[in-house]
Amino acid sequence: MTENIDETFNAYRKIIDKSSEAQSEFIRQFSNMQQNTVQNFFATLQGLTFNNAMFKTTVQRGGRLSIPEAERQALNIEEGDLVQVIIIPIERKKKVGDNTD
Repeated sequence: MTENIDETFNAYRKIIDKSSEAQSEFIRQFSNMQQNTVQNFFATLQGLTFNNAMFKTTVQRGGRLSIPEAERQALNIEEGDLVQVIIIPIERKKKVGDNTD
């Protein structure tokens, strides 16, 4: 009977060990995946900002956006030049009487 208990205990121990190994491997892979994602994100940002400009601006009447003078000068952008814009909303303007807090 003691032999059966020992065999059962050993079987459970192997299952627990394999489960622990599987969890550790999952965490390792997930961590690597997160690290790769962050590295890719920063590489993409670098690609977007190389020989480009990244700045914040406010949407004006009629949907107009202004490119700050320093960026226009740095990139030699003149009136009539065609540029590409990537929009990433940051914050919405609160309207008068808006109590969404």
